[in-house]
Amino acid sequence: MSMIPTTYRTLIDPLIDVARGILESGEHLVPVAFVGNLTNGQTHQVMMSAASESAKDESAELVRHLAALHEADFVFVIMDAWGLPREKMHRYKEILERYGSIGASPYRVDIVSFTLETRHGLWVAQMQVKPKGVSKKRRTFGEPAFELFTEAQGRFVHLLPEPESGEAPSGVLH
Repeated sequence: MSMIPTTYRTLIDPLIDVARGILESGEHLVPVAFVGNLTNGQTHQVMMSAASESAKDESAELVRHLAALHEADFVFVIMDAWGLPREKMHRYKEILERYGSIGASPYRVDIVSFTLETRHGLWVAQMQVKPKGVSKKRRTFGEPAFELFTEAQGRFVHLLPEPESGEAPSGVLH
C-alpha cells in the first residue's frame, strides 16, 4: 500500500487546509500532533515545542505517552522546519559540518512537514513555504505529495505504541 488510505485522508486533509490558512493569514505554524483512534473516533491535539532540543524530546515523549494512553492507531504531525533546495541536497553532510545545522546555513529554505504514522505505514510530505503574492508576511505551500517511508529515524517517528505480539493492523481502509 503506497497511497494513504482514504479514511486517513478524510481526517488529515482539513488539517492541512487549516495549516495553509494559518500561513496565508500571515501567522506562524505551531508544531502540533493529532493523536487518534479510528475505533472510538477520538482525536487529541497535542501542542509541541521546538524551542530547544530538550523541548523537542519532551514533546515527542508526550505524544508517545498520549498515544499509548489513548490506544492510538495514528499520529499526524504538522511542523515547520528548514530544509535544503534540491540542488544542495547532495551537499547535506558538508553543509552540516560547515554551518552546524541546516538552519544556520545560507542555503536553508522554509518547509512545512506533515507525517502520518499508522499501523499501515509512515507517510511523509514536505513542501517549500513560499511568499503568497507580493506579501512579505503571508506565505503558502503547494499540495502535499505524501510518500510511504519503509524506514525512518528521529525523535518524531515511532510515536505509536508497539502493537501486541502478532497483532495485525485493524479495520479495512479504502
